[in-house]
Amino acid sequence: MKRRDFIQLSGMGLGALATSGLVMLGNPVSAETLLEPGIDVAAKKMLSNVALEAARAKGATYTDVRIGRYLQQFLFTREKNVQNITNAESFGVGIRVIANGTWGFSSTSDVTPEGIKACAETAVAIAKANSKLQKEPVELAPVPGYGDVTWKTPIQKNAIEVPVKEKIDLLLGVNNAALDNGAAFVNSALFMINEQKYFASTDGSYIDQDIHRIWPNFTVTAVNKTSGGFRSRQALSAPMGMGYEYLDGLAKDKSMNPAGFNSYRNSYDMLEDAVNAAKHAQQKLTAKSVVPGKYDLVLDPDHLGLTIHESVGHPLELDRVLGYEANYAGTSFATLDKWKSGNFKYGSDKVNIVADKTQPFSLGNTGYDDEGVKCKEWDLIKDGILVNYQAIRDQVKILGEKESNGCCFADNWSSVQFQRMPNVSLKPGTEKLSVAEMVKDVEKGIYILGRGSYSIDQQRYNFQFGGQLFYEIKNGEIVGMLEDVAYQSNTQEFWNSCSQICDKDDYKFFGSFFDGKGQPSQSSAVSHGSSTTRFDAVNVINTGRNI
Repeated sequence: MKRRDFIQLSGMGLGALATSGLVMLGNPVSAETLLEPGIDVAAKKMLSNVALEAARAKGATYTDVRIGRYLQQFLFTREKNVQNITNAESFGVGIRVIANGTWGFSSTSDVTPEGIKACAETAVAIAKANSKLQKEPVELAPVPGYGDVTWKTPIQKNAIEVPVKEKIDLLLGVNNAALDNGAAFVNSALFMINEQKYFASTDGSYIDQDIHRIWPNFTVTAVNKTSGGFRSRQALSAPMGMGYEYLDGLAKDKSMNPAGFNSYRNSYDMLEDAVNAAKHAQQKLTAKSVVPGKYDLVLDPDHLGLTIHESVGHPLELDRVLGYEANYAGTSFATLDKWKSGNFKYGSDKVNIVADKTQPFSLGNTGYDDEGVKCKEWDLIKDGILVNYQAIRDQVKILGEKESNGCCFADNWSSVQFQRMPNVSLKPGTEKLSVAEMVKDVEKGIYILGRGSYSIDQQRYNFQFGGQLFYEIKNGEIVGMLEDVAYQSNTQEFWNSCSQICDKDDYKFFGSFFDGKGQPSQSSAVSHGSSTTRFDAVNVINTGRNI
């Protein structure tokens, strides 16, 4: 998947998405097949040992094996109709080795001792062939052998086990709620993923993990029948590392935001949001067009997450910094010399950004990464200073470190694992501060909610971001809705303009369910947590135009 495909998916281009294969990672199956158990852990361990021994016999000095069963269920509706129901399963083995100091990788869907043995031998042969072209041997940071361990997403209700009819009824109910409240068009969708992953390595780890993710989304459109103009509003939901409890009200913790409607955290009322979306789309038809200029921005977490993703998450991937991603979405302005200086001001002293694959409910939440490293939290930006990057076992030596950050990932058993973005999150403020209190201190500003279109240069420096909802702030009060808003800045200037961050009570997730990277391209899911945050004197442009 290409990054622009991810942008389209995040923007909910559901008409095209429903019939495309952009996110399919397996073969079409019945919904009942998704409920069947996979092979047991003992069988996975036996098959893994076949691969480990076969690779060793052919000269591998290191081997890891990933046996994966990847399940997907995607549901799509439009107005009164079901557009598509997709069930997919992918099952196979990926084997990675080091031989002659060089990586080799092979994969197979023949999950038998004979098929796995042949796959392991192929991986070693590929490594030896590659070694003729490699000048320096691969050096891996040490990892302890964890023995037999398991990890599961702590779900209350497996979303894939919920009857399809119940989920379709929810989506059609969402559509009806939007239509009943003035929407002219509405698309809705529900994405559910279950990754059943088993990892084994010559380090002595046998790790069985069961990972679940869910993303409800919709787009509501209102039309001015007189002028023919139209405006849309997407769902203010975040994809989550949760089960169906995210949607059925088992977890309740929503709060009212200053714009007068509910803000969702670890539960989501999709019907309520659809009603609000229909009303907002109609209000946008008559909203005042923004006057360009400098404004203080109050950014909701469901908006700020995308800015974090693009201006912090991607530029601090070490492979991008080193230029390995130069021909795929660019490199990074945050070069090693800036980090080595020890005083590069990425942001104001209020900016503390961490990488973490252990945050509960997040998309990146897991116990171990895809090369057997136990996941953790670490600092990327501390008190505004760039202090680290995202790096894996064969990269950390470049930083003078001896321990992987635990952020290696492959989107399928057939894909080779490589460095991927973990959850990258802005830590909340330490002093008690609500969004309402933050707004009261703003004389001329804009309150922005929801993800919108964006553009960022190939070094993740100069950018422009839009949104879903924009509210004018004047003398400490929200005075009305705005339209045609986008802000422009560069990464360093923007994060250095950060002046206030709400406390932990306002902390919420944004999520990217289909984030693309690599060649061949792979897709991953990642969350970005933050509290509502203020940025001072940011340049705002008017994106409206007359046709």
